[in-house]
Amino acid sequence: MLQAGALAEAAGAPDHLVAAALLHDVGHFDGTGLELMAGKDNRHSSTGADWLAQWFGPEVTEPVRLHVAAKRYLCTAEPGYRERLSAASEFTLQVQGGPMTEEQAAAFAARPGAVDAVTVRRWDEEAKHADAATPPFEHFRPLLARLMG
Repeated sequence: MLQAGALAEAAGAPDHLVAAALLHDVGHFDGTGLELMAGKDNRHSSTGADWLAQWFGPEVTEPVRLHVAAKRYLCTAEPGYRERLSAASEFTLQVQGGPMTEEQAAAFAARPGAVDAVTVRRWDEEAKHADAATPPFEHFRPLLARLMG
């Protein structure tokens, strides 16, 4: 999550996308993160978005809510995307419903927030390096405080 936030910040993303990238997997923090790797969809994107809605508006919560759907969408809409997934991401793709159908992909692309969710998803896929240097969470606190409603 820190890597995704740092990638968004380095890309010059607006604050709400930096926050969404940073917080996109917060739904795993309720102790169910291992369920996903055990083959049970823990619906972490919705859980995280619902929890974050206590403090943030939809510009932050919807990319979080849609980041799993964005992976499913990209596997259908973008040639070669699926082949670049990590082994873990490929496994969770199957647990989360697999690639979208063409009809599902068209419906997803028309949703408000879909473009932001795809952007967050791309940072999520890039943020897979265990040894990557990232700023600590404290670095992002002022940005998060600005966005809290």
